Order: sequence, then C-alpha cells, then structure tokens
Amino acid sequence: MSVLRTQMRGVASRPTRLLLTGLAVLVVSFVVYAAVLAQQITERSVLNGLSGTPETVDLVVRNGDIPVGQVARIAGTAGVAEAVGRVDAGGEVNGDYLQLLSDPGSGPLATATVTQGRYPSKAGEIAVTPRTAERMGLKLGLTVGAQIRYSDDGKPLAKSRLTVVGLVQARDDYGFQAYAPTAAVVALTGAKQVSQIDIRYAPGARDVQERVTALSKGAEVATGEDVRHEEAEQKASDVNAVFAVIAMFVAIAVVAAGLVATSTFRIVFAQRMRQLALLRAVGAGRGSISRSLAAEGALTGLVTGVAGVLLALGAGHLLPVVLGWFGKEISSPGVPVPAALGTVALAVVITVLAVLAPAVSAAKVSPLEALRSSGTTGARRDIGALRWITGLLLAAGAAVVAAYVLQGLPGRDPKDYDPAPMLFAVVGSGALAFFALVALGPVLVRPVLALLGAPIRRSGPVGRLAAGGVGAAPRRAAAVSVVVALGVTLIAGALVGGASIRVLAERESATSAPADYELTGADQAPVPVALADRLRERKELTHVTPYRRVETKIGNTEGLTATDLAMGALPRLGKLDVAAGSVRDLAPGKAVISGYTSDMTGLRVGDPITLQAGRRSLTVTIVAQLPDSGPVGSAVVLDPADLTRLGAPATYSGVLADAAADGEQGRTDGKRAIDESVAGGSFRTDVLADQRDLIDDNLTMLLVIALGLIGLTVAIAVVGVGTTTALSVVERVRESGVLRAVGLSRGGLRAMLTAESALYGVIGAAIGLALGIPYAMLAVKALGVNAPLAVPAGQLVVVFLVLVALTALAGVLPARKAAKVSPVAALGTE
Repeated sequence: MSVLRTQMRGVASRPTRLLLTGLAVLVVSFVVYAAVLAQQITERSVLNGLSGTPETVDLVVRNGDIPVGQVARIAGTAGVAEAVGRVDAGGEVNGDYLQLLSDPGSGPLATATVTQGRYPSKAGEIAVTPRTAERMGLKLGLTVGAQIRYSDDGKPLAKSRLTVVGLVQARDDYGFQAYAPTAAVVALTGAKQVSQIDIRYAPGARDVQERVTALSKGAEVATGEDVRHEEAEQKASDVNAVFAVIAMFVAIAVVAAGLVATSTFRIVFAQRMRQLALLRAVGAGRGSISRSLAAEGALTGLVTGVAGVLLALGAGHLLPVVLGWFGKEISSPGVPVPAALGTVALAVVITVLAVLAPAVSAAKVSPLEALRSSGTTGARRDIGALRWITGLLLAAGAAVVAAYVLQGLPGRDPKDYDPAPMLFAVVGSGALAFFALVALGPVLVRPVLALLGAPIRRSGPVGRLAAGGVGAAPRRAAAVSVVVALGVTLIAGALVGGASIRVLAERESATSAPADYELTGADQAPVPVALADRLRERKELTHVTPYRRVETKIGNTEGLTATDLAMGALPRLGKLDVAAGSVRDLAPGKAVISGYTSDMTGLRVGDPITLQAGRRSLTVTIVAQLPDSGPVGSAVVLDPADLTRLGAPATYSGVLADAAADGEQGRTDGKRAIDESVAGGSFRTDVLADQRDLIDDNLTMLLVIALGLIGLTVAIAVVGVGTTTALSVVERVRESGVLRAVGLSRGGLRAMLTAESALYGVIGAAIGLALGIPYAMLAVKALGVNAPLAVPAGQLVVVFLVLVALTALAGVLPARKAAKVSPVAALGTE
C-alpha cells in the first residue's frame, strides 16, 4: 500500500503527465461515445422526421380493398377531425414518366407544401416539385397533354390536359413527381379505390379506432405511431447496417489507442527508473511495483475516459443547435447512461491492458541497472528471441493464408462463387501481417529509415541529428510508426478498392447507360431519320448516335436482338469490358456478341454465327465477346450494312446522345433540346445519366464514409506521435542542453525535433502503403466481380505527404517547448 500511495502522490503532483499519457485513450473514448450518440441522433431523426407518414396521423387504414367512398364515411365518423385518402397514379407527359400523388397540400396531414403559385383545386391541375419542373420543362401556367395510367390496373386512360399551377416542396424529389388533391386525382384517373386513408383525431376523441375498424372490414387499421415505427424500422435497419460497419472501424481505433498507450507508458516508466530503483532498494517487491503501476494506468483510463465521454456528450448536444442555425433539424441524442459507463469501463480496460507489459518490464529492472540513464533502456535495439520467433511465425502465417487466397481466386466469370470465405481469409492474413509488424517493428525501423531518411540526412547537421535520434530509439519509433502504418494501410486499401470498383461500375454503366439520353418511339414506333438529323444540329447535344434493332434467331435460340450501334461513336462505349477479342475489329462480316448469347449458343470468339430474321439469314464471324449483355440490350452487334441485309428498315429504333455541357444545368439544357426537337411527337426520352450518377454518388459516399472512419485511426496515430515527441523531449532534456551548448540554435533544435516527428510519419506511411496496396488488390480479386486493379497513384502520394505533414505538425509544440529551455538549466537536469 505504501508503494501504491507513493505512486498515486506522484501522479497527483503531475496531472498534466497523466492527461498526456492517456491522450490517445481520451480520443478513443470520445470517438466511441460519439458513435453511440450519432446512432441515437440518426435513429431518433428517422423516427421523428424521415417516416413517410406525417406525425399528426393518428390512425391509418391500409392493406385491403378501400373504396373511394370510404374516405367520406370515415371523415364523418365521431371523433375524426380529418381523413385523407392516398392515390398513386402514373402516366406520361411528352414521353416522360410522371408520378401523380394525391395530397391535401395544406393542413396537418399534408406531405407537400406550396412554395410558388398555388395548390391545385380541381381536376386537370397539378403542382410539381422543383426538379420535376426543371427536368420536364413544366413551368407555372403551362398546359400539357398527358397519358394517365391508374396504378392498380396499369391500363391507359383517355389523354388528359394538365395545367401546372404551383411548385411544391416534398420529402422526395426524383424529378418526376406531381401532386393534386385526392378528389382531383380520382376524377382524372377514374380510380375506384385508395391505397390508404390517413386519419387525424379530434381533440378529446375516444374509441375512434374501434369505430373505424368496424367501418373498414377487409382492410387493416393501424395506429399512426405503429405505421411510422414500421417505416422508420425499415430505414433504421439500413442505419444499423451502417453503424455495424462504423463499429468495426471504432474497434480498429480502440486497438490503435491501445498500442499508442502501451508505447506511452513504456516511455513514462523508462523516465522514472531512478524512482523505481529507490523503491526496490528500500524493500519494494516486483509484484507491488507492478500492481501500483497498473493502478496508475487504471486511474489514467478513468480520468481520460470520463473526459472523453463528457466532451462527446457536449458535442452531441451542441450539434442539433448548430445545425438548427442553418435550417437543419435533427433530434437530440439524450443521455445514454449505460453507454457512457461502458465507454469509461472500456477506457479503464484499455489502459490496464496497455500498462501491463511496460509495468512488468519496469518492475524486473534491477536497482543498479535502473540507476543508469533513462535513455539507456529506451534505446534498446534488440527484441529478444521470443519476439523474433513470434514475429516470424505471424509473418509466415500471413504469407500462408495469402497464398491460399491466391490459389483459390476465381476466374473471369465464376459460377456459384461465394466471396465471403476468401474475403475473411484476406482480412485474417492482413491481421497476421499487422501483428507481425508489431512484433518485428523495432528491427524494421532502421532499414526503412536508412532507405527513406536519406534526403533528411543529406539536408545538413540538423537532418542527421533527427535521423540519428529516431534510429537511436527503434522501439519507440516502431511503436508509434506501427499505428501510423495501420491508418495508412486502411486508407490505401480503401482508395485502391474504391478506384477498382469505380472502374468496374463505369464499365458496367457503359452497357446500361452508354450515353446521357436515349430517345425511342412510343410503343416501339420508329424514329425518323429527320429527327436524328435535327438532334445533331442542336448545340446542347453531342455524340448523337442513332441505331437500328432487328429481332433474330440463332440456331434454336429465339428472341435475340441484333443492333448496328456504332461502338466507337460514344466515349463511354470505349470503357466497355470485353471478355475476349476486340470490339475495334467490328466490320462487315464481323459481329460482337454478349455473354448471355455466348452462354445460350455456346459460341466463342472466332466461331461463325448465323442469324435469321424472317426469311433472311446472315453468317458472320465473332470478333469480340462481352461479359454480360450488350449495349442497349443487344445480343449481337453488327455492322450497319450487315443489319440492312437482315431486313432492318431505314428508320431508327432509337437515338443516343450526350449533353454538350457538364453538370445538372447542361443535362437539363440537353433534355429541353430533345423535347423541342421532338415537337410534341409520340416519343420517350430516358435520362440514362441519372442512373449512372446515382451509382457514382453512392460509391463516392461510401468511400467518403470509409475514409472518414479510417480517419479515427489516423487521428489517434497523430496524437501518439505528438505524445511520444512530448515525452521524449522530457526524457532528453540533458541531450537538448548539450546540443545547445555546442552551438545548436533554438531554431535548429525545433527543426530537429519536428523532423523526428515527420520521420515517424515517413516510416509508418511507407510501411502502410507496402501493406495496404497488395492487400487491397487481393481483396478486389477475391470479390470475383472482374474488377480491374486500379492504383490511384496521385491520391496515394497525397496520403503519404499529408501523413508526414500531420506527424510533423504533431511535433511542433513539443519542439517549441524544448527550445525554450536554457542550456544551463538543461545541463543541470539529471
């Protein structure tokens, strides 16, 4: 107990050192509890604001045959203040799909709010969302012809005239939504039923649900709260899936914090060897010293854990207030007490585990050895036979598992391939490699430093001193650099994987969306040659490419489509993935076939293929095979002369085109140019670029989220560098004094210590890239999705430079502190 009291008094006398020692644990405590609060905010926001059913709805009638007249009967029921029937109809306006939704437009049950003009009041009037108005050219006051289809039977009704009288703000705006009152939609569509009825109670109403249930036989009656909860649960399931991924990255951050804390405690105990030696000399045993140091670690974890939780709680409650200033409303996270206690307990566990090995090592040092300079222990370069063996075994295990993955990688088009086992094997191999790096890190520091530290050494005496300072304490350098390497490995993996999947997505979208727009005739009507010529003349459009289509038969396989789409006319077709051969060889007498056609007929590149269309037949040679379907759904792509021989007419089946300008405005201008060229004809225009952008936006969002989560580990690594530099400054006060005494300026000392911090980043980033790039490539291949290996060299160079800059900045403050100590005072320090 006396030893423990002595240690606790020492800790109490230096609270700054306690906070510095547990800074990484404080950061990870903040991150863990902040993740819990973020999940609380997200789920509450989903429940309160993202449900499709308004909060004022008390009762919902749904899932059954609900006649239109039922709305009026329920509205007249005692205790019902308002009842709104929902109708969802669809149709076409100038060849574009339009979704027509019923809504009151005002009042507690409204889901759409007028922002310009007025809300419809009779049949034939609609209000549209802003993006719909922009995309479809539906300006206020415009009257257009529409072909409405009622959603229940899908049969087209007589053509109607619709007048745009207002713009509305709604929860969703996909570019094809219009709103009108229920009565107007029913009159327009002739609907006999509504999809559901939303009901609001009158003040003080009782037993309303029983009366409505009695009126609604054959339909389900549920409370508004239950409906909102079901809708939110569906969204919350996606939220929970996202937070499951977040939990994985938080776990990695916890491991990183543990490594940083272990390194920090090792440095702190090395600085206190004289004190520990005196305790041993007066009779303290190894066990009592180990226990007292472990208790110090637990206290550090308790203090920093509580601080991290309080900081996260303050940030979590401040966020809704700040976002409210910008018009964004989110829910408050509340105060999840069990999660707070769990986070503090986790912080204590991390620090206790982190302190065990340094405490045992410190307690084993004999009094005579401990009375030497503290730097002697910190500068040990050996790792011992056991650590060598452990590290080599881990490295061998990582290599064996990686070899297993390489041997089991699928071919180009695998059948019934399950990527999960291979991906788990890749993760397992990476984990083994990382722990091998932890074990062998001290012996790897000097070779990596010799290779990458050459420019700094050649920069002058300060650079040589910095490189020598890092190389003189390889254990300390390895402990910090390993955490930096972990963060860079994850970042490199995310960037390489993201780049590879993005190229794959571009290849696949080249098939499904080879251009920004596709113009086709209504009910497969032909597109006149003159229309294609008019589109070529529009400056808002480029790469206007018409194509023809003919239904063919190959052997016994019927219903295959042959087209004459010019494969070199559209830039995105140049990104097509080709399983075999080359599409550039397409010429008269040649053909490109889809993977589906190859599977159905058994034909491959180099084989002759005979196509039949009615009484006509044509034999050509296959010069290329695509992996899946062909562009615009074609089974075979032929030269135009060959398609004419199969009986293709002079008119076109469709026209593809790109917007001449980038961005949403350019795309809108291109769409308007097509609509003006069509001039009211029966044609349909699909904006293919929207689906391509949706995929690209999703990939970008996932990559940004992944990099943001990985940033937690990087932040902890940078904290570790700053902490290590600060503690090494305390450890090397006398050394700094000697350097100042022999002529090194304050600026030179600052530059030396900052350069040492930067070298930690150089070593860690280099090792991280060496691990992250190969493992990312292995993971991409293990997916079995034919994704090419793309290495974004520029982004990886930026990551390297940013990490070096961050670690250098982490050493600036400790370096400034060291430079302020006078040489006389430094030389007087023991």
